[in-house]
Amino acid sequence: MKLVLLRHGESEANFENYWTGWLDVALTERGMIQAIDAGKKMRERALFFDKVYTSVLKRAIKTSQLALEEMGQLYLPIEKTWRLNERHYGALVGKNKEEMKKEYGKDQVKKWRRGYKEVPPLALENHFDRRYDFLDPRLISHGESLEMTVKRIMPLWEDQLAPRLMDEQNLLVVGHGNSLRALTKYLENVPENKMDTIDIPNAQPIEYTLNTNLEIFDKILL
Repeated sequence: MKLVLLRHGESEANFENYWTGWLDVALTERGMIQAIDAGKKMRERALFFDKVYTSVLKRAIKTSQLALEEMGQLYLPIEKTWRLNERHYGALVGKNKEEMKKEYGKDQVKKWRRGYKEVPPLALENHFDRRYDFLDPRLISHGESLEMTVKRIMPLWEDQLAPRLMDEQNLLVVGHGNSLRALTKYLENVPENKMDTIDIPNAQPIEYTLNTNLEIFDKILL
């Protein structure tokens, strides 16, 4: 079975270097080109999928659409789930990372970005639209550590991704740097203290071939 993880193309926030989290920002023109190129790479690998999962944020949704169109697979069912959203960066959302280094110091910013259990300063209030209205408010954090993001992702793996893979379906999962790092941690059994070694570049498909026990048989960076 094939499982391909794909981080969205360059977003406005990536370009301007600020924390995004659940903020819904668009792809840059470069990001759209990257998404199309990701689709081309997957087409050249002759990858065919049965279902696609994305977050509910438009940078991931648009990336999935552009890639699928390039692959001639735009007809595929796409499931959008909040569980694939980027890590919620709390009160840091919208703040420039370099400015935060000046204010709080490089070490603290590194902890916020890479520390497994480090929780960012919490947002006093979430200002979300109706896409989250169906969720129990207790599920929506005001700021997440990477550990909390991993726990958010796991029900998606257990309830949907793993059963479909066991049913010999090929899946494309389009998400964000930290939501895909969370999946990678589980797939590759990465220790907590090695999480900072997981790199998920923008719009680079990561192709896993899994055996019937959902163990990694092969991994290719496209």
